[in-house]
Amino acid sequence: MALTVPRKSIPSLNETAFQPIWSIYIKDDDIQVERPFTPLEGMDSEGRMKFWIKRYERGEVGRWLHSKKVGDKIEIRGPLKTWPWQEGEWDEVVMISGGTGITPFYQLIHKELLSQASPKSKTRFTLLHSSRRPTELPPAELLRPLLAYSQAHPDKLDLRLFVDSSEGPSHPAAPSSTLAVGHIGRAAIEDAMGAGSKSWWRGLFGASSSSRSQGDEAGKKVMFLVCGPDPMVAAIAGPFGRNFSQGDVGGALGELGYDKESVWKL
Repeated sequence: MALTVPRKSIPSLNETAFQPIWSIYIKDDDIQVERPFTPLEGMDSEGRMKFWIKRYERGEVGRWLHSKKVGDKIEIRGPLKTWPWQEGEWDEVVMISGGTGITPFYQLIHKELLSQASPKSKTRFTLLHSSRRPTELPPAELLRPLLAYSQAHPDKLDLRLFVDSSEGPSHPAAPSSTLAVGHIGRAAIEDAMGAGSKSWWRGLFGASSSSRSQGDEAGKKVMFLVCGPDPMVAAIAGPFGRNFSQGDVGGALGELGYDKESVWKL
């Protein structure tokens, strides 16, 4: 789905607010409800934005948007800064998503890697994404560039796709050989961090939260970003606090010893 901001309303894209990761609010003016959505590639100089918006049975604004036609006008508000990316701040950013929760991570990866002929970022990006079945994975338009880049530049991007079940039709961009069956949990996170062979050492001596907030044993500074359905976020990083505050770090990342300094729930 694509939206275009009127030329007279196009903001300066050099503003800090338009650096990843940011979203906009879209308002369903039929029932006066608004929800945040993340432009996949940000906004171009013509005011155009692309979105991946699924039509959920109980998703009021999403269903309303799917009823719109080319040329219809809608009300938006923003930008809303979702998470402040800072070049050089982290050695590795590990993104864990489910469903449409991949959209803010795609925006970050597109800005820092996909849109640049020679990416300047020295940060390594790891993306673990899960869906219930292959056909519910992100559209081929999203997955193909991510898969191609991760295969060509594994030192820059590590992409891992998970499905609850591999039964049913295959995905046009993600053959079964690229999919892992099962939930993203502690073992998958440790494996992505290259830590599987060291887990016995951690179990014997433990791992302090202070050391984990700064990275792994090699001294890397790592940031975990988690976005998806509430049950998935809770299982990975603990539930949100009151009024969608960050709350305490729990779930798999809490078990691994990571704290609020290195975990952010979107």
